[in-house]
Amino acid sequence: MSDQSVYVDQIVCARIPTNWGEFRLCLYQNDKDEKEHLAFLFGDVECQENALVRVHSECFTGDVLGSTRCDCGEQLEASIVAIAENGSGALIYLHQEGRGIGLLEKLRAYNLQDIGYDTVEANLALGHQADLRDYSVAAEIIRNLGIKSIRLITNNPAKIEDLTQHGIVVTERVSIEPTIKPDNLEYLRTKVTRMRHMLNMPELISTTQHEGD
Repeated sequence: MSDQSVYVDQIVCARIPTNWGEFRLCLYQNDKDEKEHLAFLFGDVECQENALVRVHSECFTGDVLGSTRCDCGEQLEASIVAIAENGSGALIYLHQEGRGIGLLEKLRAYNLQDIGYDTVEANLALGHQADLRDYSVAAEIIRNLGIKSIRLITNNPAKIEDLTQHGIVVTERVSIEPTIKPDNLEYLRTKVTRMRHMLNMPELISTTQHEGD
């Protein structure tokens, strides 16, 4: 069922030629927050069943600067490539930096991580929840695009659960395996051991997991 408390409006779409083919970029406004969210579309997705979809939260450091502290930029590019190779699909780009805490607090969290906190502990130490992201606007954008059901590119079960609660039919999870690097190893391990991310990488399972995880 649609979340009647959220209304989205597609303001404008424009043609975006890329190295992977021609996309359309659509900008959305909504009545839940003051942010502008985006849909990056390849091919015709209207009325499509099992559309290939990525719901991606903004990560300036990873998406734009190429930071290897996380796997966000890698996920973004891999999703765009997968959608293009599929022949159609949508990437919903949500402006909710740092799992919803914003860039300022994210940089502060990075500094805490550099002295030993993991990504969850850093957010909590700054007075935030581990993950403040909300996918209700993404669900309404998917509905606005006329997509009937989706194959969701994600490793995060919470994203599937949230979208499902907002009435989106997720028929399949499409995994997206990251490249393990020295600077993202502990970040990825925390995703697996503390945030339930589904990564088929035994090397990420630490023998020193937090009790109760």
